[in-house]
Amino acid sequence: MKKLALCLALASALPAWAGKAHEHGAARLDVAVDGGTLTIVLDTPLDGLLGFERAPRSEAETRAADQAVATLRAADKLFAIDAAARCTPASVELLSAPLKLGAAAPAKDDGHGDLEGTFTFQCQAAPAFVDAGLFKAFPRLSRIDVQVATAKGQRKQVLKRPAQRIELPR
Repeated sequence: MKKLALCLALASALPAWAGKAHEHGAARLDVAVDGGTLTIVLDTPLDGLLGFERAPRSEAETRAADQAVATLRAADKLFAIDAAARCTPASVELLSAPLKLGAAAPAKDDGHGDLEGTFTFQCQAAPAFVDAGLFKAFPRLSRIDVQVATAKGQRKQVLKRPAQRIELPR
């Protein structure tokens, strides 16, 4: 119940972002710390990850999609969490209709495919920061809009290449 309340607080913290349009080169990260659980939710157009937003059509596109998915599944390499918190990856869930990942809604034929990833970590202490390695992993990304919710507060931040540090209220 506590986790649900924190997620709802995060979702309503900055309502202006909720309706933000599909924007190439941009991603959104929602970061929540609830007790010993750190949850990071990534929402981005596929273009920022792959250079296209539909199901792969060639062998090269299939390889690019497979590599992007493998990079995202390696959450402990993609997100460097404050070592003092002693966090370990717990789960990764990826949703994308064009890539046939998860139980995503059927792909709309509007040419604007997205990916949502939920990365969960179990931590022994509250982390002070998370370094998001998204710019290094996905060179087409240029901006990440971040919103954070912890028991100690909420905040928003915009990361622009090459910044990667997300400070967490503790």
